[in-house]
Amino acid sequence: MSPDTDTAVPLHTPLNAPLNVHVLDNPVWAALTGSSSTFAETGPQGLAARYVADASPFAALADPEDPRAWADLAALAGPGATVWVTGLPTPPEGWTTEASIPGVQLDGGAVRAEAAPDAVLLGPADVPEMQKLVDLTKPGPFLPRTVELGTYLGIRHEGRLVAMAGERMRPPGWSEISAVCTHPDHRGRGLAGRLIRAVVAAIVERGDRPFLHAAADNTGAIALYESMGFTLRRRPYFIGVRTPDERA
Repeated sequence: MSPDTDTAVPLHTPLNAPLNVHVLDNPVWAALTGSSSTFAETGPQGLAARYVADASPFAALADPEDPRAWADLAALAGPGATVWVTGLPTPPEGWTTEASIPGVQLDGGAVRAEAAPDAVLLGPADVPEMQKLVDLTKPGPFLPRTVELGTYLGIRHEGRLVAMAGERMRPPGWSEISAVCTHPDHRGRGLAGRLIRAVVAAIVERGDRPFLHAAADNTGAIALYESMGFTLRRRPYFIGVRTPDERA
C-alpha cells in the first residue's frame, strides 16, 4: 500500500504490549508509526509496516510475539519475499531465516554536540555521489530516498565527497545516526567524528537524543563511537527472513 493513498490502514499498538517496553526495543515500528509515517507501507490489519522500498529495507511488527502481526507482515510483503527486521524476534513456523547479523545499539546521550563549519548539507541531488561512497565503504543500507529520512551532512575535498553521516530511524524522542563513512584515502583525519558531532548537534537542537546501530563485528567503528561517549544499550540482531511461500 502506498503511503500516499487515502485508504491507508491505521497502525495499531497491541493491547497486550508490555508497559515497560522501551521505544528503542522496537525502533523501526516506533519510527514508522511516528515521524517516518509518510515512508510507511502498512499491512491489511495495521499490525505490520515497512519502509517504502527505495528508502530503507527494514520492516517491523507492532508486537513481535503476536502471530497476527507476522501474518500481517506476510500479507504486506507477499509470499516468498525477504524482509529485514531488527531486535530479537523469533519468526513463526513457515518463515525462513536467511541471515542473522549480531549488532549493537548505542545510546549517544553523552556525546558532545559540536557544529562542523566545513560540513555541507546533502540532499537528493547528491545521492549518486553518496551512493558511490557507500558502495566503497559499506556502512550499511543506503537507498535512493534514504537521504529524505533526516539530515545528512558531508565533507568535500577538492569538490569530491569524502565523508558523510546522517539520520535514518526517528522514534519519538530519538534519532538514529546512520551512514557514517569516510573514503579510505581520507581516514585518520577525524572526519567521521566531526560529522557525527555535527549531526548530534542538529538532533539535540530539536530536543531529541541520538543513538545508533552497528554490526557487532565492526569493532573499529564501535571503538570510535565509545571514545565519543556512546554507550551500549542492547545487542539486537538484524535478521533477514523470508515469508511463507504460500499465503495461509
